[in-house]
Amino acid sequence: MVKGIGIDTVEISRIENMMKKTPQPAFLRRAYTPAELEQAPPEDRLHARAEYLAARFAAKEAVFKAVAHLLPEKNFDFRIVETLYGENHCPYVNIHDDLAPVLQAANVNRLHISITTEGDYASAFVVACLEAD
Repeated sequence: MVKGIGIDTVEISRIENMMKKTPQPAFLRRAYTPAELEQAPPEDRLHARAEYLAARFAAKEAVFKAVAHLLPEKNFDFRIVETLYGENHCPYVNIHDDLAPVLQAANVNRLHISITTEGDYASAFVVACLEAD
């Protein structure tokens, strides 16, 4: 059963400019998980890294939009959303110890995600579901 949907788009150049201006370690620690940063392209490939990070930021926002409305407080820290690539290079939302209780409170047990980039934009689409195991 579909419980919520979320979509978000982020300008890649905005993330790239933030990476140039902001002390990167602080910005990256605030917005991304260690596992997301580990899968990101190296720092010497700035545009590719910005594209990856913009897509992850869009994913965090899309998950928030798909789930937050289902919670009593209508809010959670979207930074706990961790989107990684699986073995087949398809993205998935890692339902780890910080995110699991949020999804349980929202009566959601599966997050389907699609990520795309085109030109200067990275977009993510999320479907939050309650599925039989």
